[in-house]
Amino acid sequence: MSRVSDPDRPGTDAPHVLDNPALASLTGPHADFAERRGRVLRYPVDVSPWLALPDEPDARDWADVAALAGPGTEVPLAGFGGRVPDGWEITFRIEGVQLVDDGLAAAPDAEAVRLGPADVPEMLDLVARTRPGPFLPRTVELGTYLGIRRDGALIAMAGERLHPPGWTEISAVCTDPAFRGEGLATRLILAVAHGVRERGETPFLHTGAGNTDAIRLYESLGFRLRRRTAFLAARVPERLTDSQEAVPVG
Repeated sequence: MSRVSDPDRPGTDAPHVLDNPALASLTGPHADFAERRGRVLRYPVDVSPWLALPDEPDARDWADVAALAGPGTEVPLAGFGGRVPDGWEITFRIEGVQLVDDGLAAAPDAEAVRLGPADVPEMLDLVARTRPGPFLPRTVELGTYLGIRRDGALIAMAGERLHPPGWTEISAVCTDPAFRGEGLATRLILAVAHGVRERGETPFLHTGAGNTDAIRLYESLGFRLRRRTAFLAARVPERLTDSQEAVPVG
């Protein structure tokens, strides 16, 4: 995991709350969602796939991950840059980036409407067609989600996901392919960011490092790169041993 220095904290590599945002969320503003075993926390499986490991997990922590997930289960390890135990199969890996607000022109949007549980079927349908990243039946509970409708149909949305103290992640940014090019995603990002700012917090987001068009858009809006990270998943062994030697993820 590569860290980009923060100009607000020059000359230091001290841990930052965004270095382990899932842990900071689940031990902070999202503590009510936390399912815990030992030092390992996760969101309910119908809320978010994020799982939070301690910064330097040991064998006991990996055993707790296995107990939470179950044998043979694929476990998301977003942002984890350490070593997984012997016998854990890495099933997915994509390089990513974390960007933070560095001068967004955040503003409300007159066309944006608040989305809630009643809108979830349409939200899930839009996500299935546009694939912005994980969005599950209860993800809407994590924060404010805004959408734009045309002729009653949901055509674009964006909302809030991880919530480390003082920060809120903007996520699930997506637009129906038939309406792309109208700037709807930009408008919703700025509207969600406005709500985050109104609470005295700072917006941030994650995306794939290869998603260069999105990164250019985010940077043009006023986000800046804070660090590089990775999104990966590993499969829990069907049978666990008492001694598990760590092996590299990459």
